[in-house]
Amino acid sequence: MEQVHNRRFIGVFLLAMINLSVMASLRNLPIVAEFGYGSLFFYLMVALVFLFPAALVSAELATGWSKAGGVYVWVKEAFGPGWGFFAIWIQWVHNVTWFPAILSFAAAAIAYLISPELASNKLYVISFILLGFWGFTLFNCLGVKTSSWFSALGVISGTIIPGVLLIGFALTWLVTGQPLQIHFSWDALLPPLNDVQHLVFLAGLFLAFGGLEVSAAHVRNICDPQKTFPRAILISSLLAFVLYALGALSIAIMIPQKQISLVAGLMQAFATLFNSYGIGWLLLPVGAMIVLGAVGELNAWIIGPVRALHATTSHGDLPPIFQKLNRNNVPVRLLLFQGVIVTLSSFVFFFMPTTSSGFWILSAMSAQLYLIMYILMFLSAIKLRYSHPKVHRPYRIPYGLTGIWGVGGLGAVSSLFGLLIGFIPPAQIKTGSLWFYEGFLSVGISLMCAIPYIIYLNRKPAWTP
Repeated sequence: MEQVHNRRFIGVFLLAMINLSVMASLRNLPIVAEFGYGSLFFYLMVALVFLFPAALVSAELATGWSKAGGVYVWVKEAFGPGWGFFAIWIQWVHNVTWFPAILSFAAAAIAYLISPELASNKLYVISFILLGFWGFTLFNCLGVKTSSWFSALGVISGTIIPGVLLIGFALTWLVTGQPLQIHFSWDALLPPLNDVQHLVFLAGLFLAFGGLEVSAAHVRNICDPQKTFPRAILISSLLAFVLYALGALSIAIMIPQKQISLVAGLMQAFATLFNSYGIGWLLLPVGAMIVLGAVGELNAWIIGPVRALHATTSHGDLPPIFQKLNRNNVPVRLLLFQGVIVTLSSFVFFFMPTTSSGFWILSAMSAQLYLIMYILMFLSAIKLRYSHPKVHRPYRIPYGLTGIWGVGGLGAVSSLFGLLIGFIPPAQIKTGSLWFYEGFLSVGISLMCAIPYIIYLNRKPAWTP
């Protein structure tokens, strides 16, 4: 009993910080800052139709089915083991295109501290991605406890503190009468919705608000999960929404829309702020903190989905080569396999016109894959109310079947919309050849969805440990 107690070291605060490190990243702010005052409209819309439904559904499923496996267990209980394996595979594999995107953001932040033109140097960006990712892959082999505290430290010092600093300086910018790059009016609050290309950035917002369900992979290390899960999810959701909405608005206030870089826009804002107040020396420590926040988020994603995917090995869903754990209870071979795929994905930067376009196409594919998993998760919550009505759920979405259909249905429909809108190239970014853009997304998504089907179809009895 003592050994079990010692494993449970994650409380409400640490779990909320892990959730925040997974979902909240200042790298997403420049994407929506392009819409100026209208960025508030987009954040509020995605929060209402996706973030809060995802938070409520994750809380119900995590407290009702609290054994390790997370979305694998939830979808498996609803639709069977094949769909469960597909869902957890998609949750994991969407990272292989997202990891290069988050590391390109960190590369741009460091470039701003050394030589800003490096941010558009493809060779520099790819080298940084490979060195950073493999470094943190090896770091995660040390165990979950060390990794969890590093992610918590990263989100506090690299996301919350810089985010509050950005918002605080923007308020000072307003109060002191500095020139504004946006207009505050009711017309400006509602961005142009007549052109579908202006809505494409919504796909990036769905990705920004995703990830609340990932912490379920750590359930064996969580103290009193039935109470801890819903509290931590509520705290992290509210913090993420405030940081995103006000942070994007802060950038839009100070940086002209045409000058905002998707990769380096955050550092542009801080450089403008600090230089205008004669405190340019602050850019170095704040830039270092932002990099720490980015790698803290990366670190949380490297291990969480891999542990959840590894849980399927007990059911014989993966070949024996991926079942091995090291002395720190980490699925090291799955981590290395993940590293190989991420390495191949990072080379897409060579085929895109700019680093910003490379950042976007990787983010778009990651969001689309992830939203496929979310559709399954929302539908599972609805199905389980019918197939397992008597399972005790310490947190339950209110208003019975009407409530679960309303929340789960809204989340599923919004996820489908985000998935489809991602195929449209954004008007604000030069994405190069339309054939390459559509082909990369279509072939990539099809391939990533076909692989788990092929693996599951060819399972062998010897795979079950």
